[in-house]
Amino acid sequence: MLKDYVAVDLETTGLSAKEDKIIEIGAIKIIDGREAEVFESFVNPARLISYKITQVTGINDEMVKDAPYIEELIEELLEFIGDLPLLGHNLMFDYSFVKRAAVNSRLDFEKQGIDTLKLARKYLTELESKRLDYLCKYFGIEDENHHRALNDARAAYRLYEVLCDKYGAGKENIYDLNYSVKRETPITPRQVTYLKDLIKKHNIEADYDVERLTKNEASRKIDNILATYGRW
Repeated sequence: MLKDYVAVDLETTGLSAKEDKIIEIGAIKIIDGREAEVFESFVNPARLISYKITQVTGINDEMVKDAPYIEELIEELLEFIGDLPLLGHNLMFDYSFVKRAAVNSRLDFEKQGIDTLKLARKYLTELESKRLDYLCKYFGIEDENHHRALNDARAAYRLYEVLCDKYGAGKENIYDLNYSVKRETPITPRQVTYLKDLIKKHNIEADYDVERLTKNEASRKIDNILATYGRW
């Protein structure tokens, strides 16, 4: 059984690390099998949170409006993780968001990890669901506030302990986390001006902060507006 690691979970605006943003981080440092330290923060996604995501997570725009942006948090998060491996349920989802944020801030982030979802698929083939909330209920693991980052990080490491105890899911289940991503260029001043002009011209109620878009995001927004409303 792995004794030293960081259990991590994120809440996000959607399922795509390329297009969506982090809205909450929860990480727990486990040393010698015990909780040693906690990292928890809301993250301002520089866009409105959809009703669907608020329904799932309970996180709304008011809760994140004064939170730091991910570029203000990412170095602190990586320092918290340090050289330890990661653990999470569907770990590549969380890793992909963190890796993208790290690369955008010119930081290295190559890790190994253990995925409790993979372990569940390996050892619990008879169960109808491998969702974290279902498995917590099945094993009697307390997870009162499911779909909140710190609670789910804690639920994942407790699930790992159960799987190790019952099925011998030990260190051999650690693997390299491979997610390739290129650094995204910030929006250009010319794009800022043009996009703001388009928004004003067509009376569009933008649900995002124009100046915090990447260059590619801005291009997609501009193309969508032109496709919808036509050119000047």
